[in-house]
Amino acid sequence: MRLKALLPLTDLDLHFARLIGRLAGDQCPELLTAAALTSHVTGAGDVCLPLDQWSDRKIGDDGDAISLPGRAEWVTLLQESPVVGSPGEFKPLILDRAGRLYLQRYWAYEQQLSDLLRQRSQQDLGGIDEEKLQQGLGLLFPPQPDLVVDWQKVAAAVAVRKRLAVISGGPGTGKTSTVVRILALLQQQAANPLVIALAAPTGKAAARLQESIQIAREQLPMPAEVLETIPTRATTLHRLMGSRPDRVQFRHDAHNPLPVDLLVIDEASMVDMALMAKVVAALPVGARLILLGDRNQLASVEAGAVLGDICGDQAGYTVDCRQWLERLTGQILPDEGLALNPLADAVVQLRHSYRFGGQSGIGQLAEAVNRGDGETARRLLDQAQPADVRQLDREEEPVAFAAGIYRDYLQRIAGGAAVGEIFAAFDSFRVLCALRSGPAGVAGLNQEIRQHLEQDGLIDRGVTWYPGRPVLITRNDHNLKLYNGDIGILLTHDSGLLQVCFQTADGLRWVSPARLPPHETAFAMTVHKSQGSEFDRVLLVLPERDSPLLSRELIYTGLTRSRRKFILSDRRGMLLPALARRTRRASGLREKLWGDENRGADVTAITVER
Repeated sequence: MRLKALLPLTDLDLHFARLIGRLAGDQCPELLTAAALTSHVTGAGDVCLPLDQWSDRKIGDDGDAISLPGRAEWVTLLQESPVVGSPGEFKPLILDRAGRLYLQRYWAYEQQLSDLLRQRSQQDLGGIDEEKLQQGLGLLFPPQPDLVVDWQKVAAAVAVRKRLAVISGGPGTGKTSTVVRILALLQQQAANPLVIALAAPTGKAAARLQESIQIAREQLPMPAEVLETIPTRATTLHRLMGSRPDRVQFRHDAHNPLPVDLLVIDEASMVDMALMAKVVAALPVGARLILLGDRNQLASVEAGAVLGDICGDQAGYTVDCRQWLERLTGQILPDEGLALNPLADAVVQLRHSYRFGGQSGIGQLAEAVNRGDGETARRLLDQAQPADVRQLDREEEPVAFAAGIYRDYLQRIAGGAAVGEIFAAFDSFRVLCALRSGPAGVAGLNQEIRQHLEQDGLIDRGVTWYPGRPVLITRNDHNLKLYNGDIGILLTHDSGLLQVCFQTADGLRWVSPARLPPHETAFAMTVHKSQGSEFDRVLLVLPERDSPLLSRELIYTGLTRSRRKFILSDRRGMLLPALARRTRRASGLREKLWGDENRGADVTAITVER
């Protein structure tokens, strides 16, 4: 196909287009092009191909350009094809009334997920002991005079009332501490202790969730018998669902539901369409679902932007829900309009950051980034105060800066420090990149940082497996219980052998380097890979050329991985173009959940680094 020379189509995209042509018995260029593009954009993170955004376009230079047909012509040609069906039909491609073209399975995932979420959002749970709930809310959420609205308290009441609760908030807004108090309230309301599962998309995120839950539970002013019913063990979604090697189906599904009364999913922005559809389908009809996450972060690496679509753009609550919330919580909610969609009653946005106060540079910078306010962002980075954000001077070398910080954990290894101390030192800092390749990409920076540390005599020169080598897993291995995004460090085991040590929710796991699944060195990692993690200090290195991968969401996600200090390396002034660019995934989920008024709100997706 000529399109291959003009777009970064994969072999899979081309094979799929040829298969569609054979099945249709028609080598119509418009059909083959639509099939190849649908495969292409799905692999890049979209759920569908929006014909509106691709029709009447020229791809390539004038001398060798391909002209795509107009929307009306394209739709007519596709509707006449035997391999293209309408929603509800079982055909390889599905074309909906809004001109979105789907691979069959992704249309099915989207439809199934929207149906299940709408059903759950419409279910207000009866049998609530309101007197006990009011007492519990008062005990767990004491008055905070500095807050106009205690949104944590509102979120807790919503989670008790609804079978579905979606709690979104930025860093430090207390999502985890809120959900622990929600679990206590729900256990108080239950006739028998609820069976609760805690899960996250990655092993690192699950370990962080488990640690946060343990700390928050110890601080609850609740009787011991209630605290004992709150679990502290978290797992990955794949492990919870029962992954099976070489199969896309999980052990748990609608016919073999998860044995839970309540499922809490943290870092929900990282969950893609296919996985979320399978998880929600595997929940028992009577089970509760609580989603935690930050809607402003980057979407999942795989197709979909599920959390953002669920949260939508609508503020406010329905009349009945607003009156109930104000009565039970004592909070006077802001006048943000009245909602008609019951899904609005399930969504709460936490708005106060307890980690980043009004004088916090990280907090102010995060707000400016979300607004796309490049002028304010630049001013915050350039001035001496606040001290928790800064930009490296053009003369400052990011590699030397990073190597100077990594000296600490390597010196601890040489000094025989305990494993926990070594991990704490390494995880206190990370270099994040927008791209994998190029001078400012992950591959190049990892190599340069290693060379710098070799010159300082901190790691062995020319050795692949040197003590202290940080390793990032890039592909799931269910047999070893290692998952994409897990990070280990090569250390000396008690046996005297060098092995890669991983900190997991189940404790330390030691694995021989020879047994590791695909992996890479992890001095530097992409912003995408860093999701679900937090570090005391973060150095975000922007590339020297603009890229469609640079977006407001990427900057925000990299920035909010830092707890105490954020440093930016931007030698070529790529921050402002990044803040002017928003990432939107093409999808019909938001329309299916929120109504026709959102149709057309999605814009062209950008390719996601994977």
